[in-house]
Amino acid sequence: MTLEQLRIFVAVAEKQHVTQAARELNLTQSASSAAIAALEERYGVKLFDRVGRGIILTHGGRLFLTEARAVLARARGAEQVLRDLAGLKLGRLVVAASQTVANYWLPPRLQAFQAAYPVIDVSVRIANTERVAADVRESVADVGFIEGDIDDAALSARRIDGDALVVVVGQRHPFAKQRKLPADWLTQTPWILREPGSGTRAMFEQALKKRGLRLSDLKVQLELASNEAIRTAVEAGSCATAISDLVVERSVAAKTLFRLEGELAKRSFYALRHKERHASKAETALLASIAAPK
Repeated sequence: MTLEQLRIFVAVAEKQHVTQAARELNLTQSASSAAIAALEERYGVKLFDRVGRGIILTHGGRLFLTEARAVLARARGAEQVLRDLAGLKLGRLVVAASQTVANYWLPPRLQAFQAAYPVIDVSVRIANTERVAADVRESVADVGFIEGDIDDAALSARRIDGDALVVVVGQRHPFAKQRKLPADWLTQTPWILREPGSGTRAMFEQALKKRGLRLSDLKVQLELASNEAIRTAVEAGSCATAISDLVVERSVAAKTLFRLEGELAKRSFYALRHKERHASKAETALLASIAAPK
């Protein structure tokens, strides 16, 4: 078993597609398929089931994925020790970030960091808050950036910045240009919301609770795992959404979306890292550059 075989297996498992994984790794499809076949033949274990044109992990494949990620994380750690000896002349960081942070807050800060440290290669994984925390805990990512709190004893969380949760509607919504909303307006409009597990969704549920409401009291028509998809759907339809002010700032300025009332709540962004994992010089430089404590 080689590290290259493990890298290919993890990529195929995460993409659930051999061709896409091969493209990400700059390999041919045949080379990727051969690596998976070699593992399965060498150990007599089936790692994937072929379902139609797709593939899914078998039970054995899911167990092996956890171990494969751990081995690759250790290999990256060993490599980083050597890079550290070069004093930031080389380096690689894997950053995991939740959607709002990754799409709106993080890019200009990463650009500034890479301008200061052009030799450090940074890759970004985008997921919801729960998945980002899991990536840092499992050492798939070196550092994570999330919206809202996370309760995980293995991780340290440092407050770095924040945003506000606002409610917006599109031009076709009856509340769009009303100066005074009915007292029960939250329950009188259909909603499009982020999926369970997202920081935005959790923040909205907390805001509802403070107003004596539950999510089941609302008319939730659709749940989407993308801020951009939600923004587009709300602009085109007659639903409301609760979303970060960073996401809708330009749409509100362009008057394709309208804010209702003030902020529902404020929240903090946090930088996550594993408490027991060595912090590389590249990671320390990144946090010092873009995540100074507030």
